[in-house]
Amino acid sequence: MPNRQAKPIAHYPFYLANQPVGPHADLLVQDKFSGETIATVAMANTTHIERAIAAAVEAQAAMAALAADQRAQILHFCATQFFARKTEFAKVLCQEAGKPISAAESEVTRLIDTFRLAAEETTRMDGEYLPLADSARTRDYRGFTKRVPIGPCALITPFNFPLNLAAHKIAPAIAAGCTFVLKPASLTPLGALMIGEVLAQTELPAGAFSILPCTRQDAALLNQDPRLKLLSFTGSADVGWALKAQAGKKAVVLELGGNAACIVDADADLDYAVARLIFGTFYQAGQSCISVQRIYIHQSLYGEFKNRLINAATQVACGDPKLASTLIGPLISSQEADRIQQWINEALQMGATLLCGNQRQGNVINATLLENVPPTAKLAAEEVFGPVAILQPFEHFSEAIAQINHSRYGLQAGVFTQRLSHTLAAWDGLEVGGVIINDVPTWRADSMPYGGVKDSGLGREGVRDAIMHFTEKRLLVINGAGLW
Repeated sequence: MPNRQAKPIAHYPFYLANQPVGPHADLLVQDKFSGETIATVAMANTTHIERAIAAAVEAQAAMAALAADQRAQILHFCATQFFARKTEFAKVLCQEAGKPISAAESEVTRLIDTFRLAAEETTRMDGEYLPLADSARTRDYRGFTKRVPIGPCALITPFNFPLNLAAHKIAPAIAAGCTFVLKPASLTPLGALMIGEVLAQTELPAGAFSILPCTRQDAALLNQDPRLKLLSFTGSADVGWALKAQAGKKAVVLELGGNAACIVDADADLDYAVARLIFGTFYQAGQSCISVQRIYIHQSLYGEFKNRLINAATQVACGDPKLASTLIGPLISSQEADRIQQWINEALQMGATLLCGNQRQGNVINATLLENVPPTAKLAAEEVFGPVAILQPFEHFSEAIAQINHSRYGLQAGVFTQRLSHTLAAWDGLEVGGVIINDVPTWRADSMPYGGVKDSGLGREGVRDAIMHFTEKRLLVINGAGLW
């Protein structure tokens, strides 16, 4: 038999002060479904990180001096390049993250949209006119405010949305006029490095950006160095709050974990709610901080809705993410798959009932539903980050709100209802950053303010809101006595 030719392995440099640097092939990146090595990546060390921070500090004045239309042109250029390479981006994302190809294509679209939105917002950053004449003492004074860049920033992104979550930090930073150093997740660094390849073709000032895969220990410099004026972190709650405690005087934006819940009210459209909950629960194997994890169903339709949901869940396509029909691909690692099964087994030992799923092939766990899960079980109390949801009936709408709020997390919640009173009660009463009516909490538009309360984070992302974090308000007061 003829020898099979080995597939070529790509090598990705990191980006230090706008330039590709690739002295090593330290980090191996695997196809998360096949386990094959698809790329090697240069890893930065503390010397590289120090150089990146110094370059960002030195470049900040030139970055801030870019006119709004120049920053907008840079962002539009990036969006155009991403669009031209969207097939390539989606393929790499499918491999490095194990993301089903349909979800990968959607994420590339969101990458493009986020840069386009940031380009548009760049020229909309306005200030205020403040009359100040609120007494005889201040009668001759007038005030004005404008937004100015906060300064060099540290950005840290997780594995689950390697393109979109990097875009939600990079694009607003550029729009605001901030230099930055970004650390992508070591499990999925390729998407951010491909963004860096495009950024290196722009007219950003020398040293304006660095994208550095590195160890968590070395990345501590990004949080500790006082020259960096803002840390924007997306990841787990435990890591995020620990970083905040060590951040010193720098501003901190945290987009952390969730334990997202959804209410199915008595008047919900059952077919529609089932379809959306299947998507919201099992989309990209539940590896989203707003993946549906807890489903509260009105007792009048609990039995029927549960059966419909089980029937739909058993038909969810699992396996090879390269197939267009796949909804559930592999978990990011065998360790994560092990943990999720341990949590399921813990809930079962505590008296929960398995409705469907809990079957595994490799790192793929099929669609799993449980009921009667005790509130102290990890499946109910913590963020599962996998293709698992728990069902529970409720009698009164206020009871469902109270049960959702009985969580240390508060990112987003969904409510299927036709009642305006319940819509407003959910908006008023749910302790979350966002309430999505007649859809799942998994839904997100890149222009909307996005973030959580309690252990789910601090501050808001979404292009316009993120720009507000990357800028500070500066006041000008003029004494007009003798001038007007």
